[in-house]
Amino acid sequence: MTQSRRPLAVFDLDGTLSDAGHRQHLLERKPRAWDAFFAAAPEDPPLTEGVALCLEAAQECEVLYLTGRPERCRKDTVDWLAAQGLPQGRIFMRRNDDRRPARRTKLEILRQLARDREIRMLVDDDELVCQDAERAGFRVVRAVWGAPSTTPAMHEAQEREGRT
Repeated sequence: MTQSRRPLAVFDLDGTLSDAGHRQHLLERKPRAWDAFFAAAPEDPPLTEGVALCLEAAQECEVLYLTGRPERCRKDTVDWLAAQGLPQGRIFMRRNDDRRPARRTKLEILRQLARDREIRMLVDDDELVCQDAERAGFRVVRAVWGAPSTTPAMHEAQEREGRT
């Protein structure tokens, strides 16, 4: 089976592969410290269960990464994935000026990908993303192994501010 015809396994980053808990406090203040929040991402420890699932999925699937991180974080994200020994794969990131909720942006990308390829699974920790993806017919694996990313500040950031 060629790489281009393999089914896709789509992984979120924060709260799924990386533990962003150490930087959540930066969103608790007003105004939120977005630059510092994203600048601290390279220090995220890996989430063992998510990394193991990603490596396992890579045996049969092409791995893609779908994150709410803004495009300006691409280099740090690529470097972090490589440092964890995760498979190389396309990374879909939010445009720097895109403030739509993650569940809308991620579902839009999933639907585009599904036009040409089988999506074997989406792995994400955001319950709203998971619910919308399931309603759209995608197989979802909930990343329940990390610390909950549904703090009030994070929920507001995801749904009202469209920042992550």
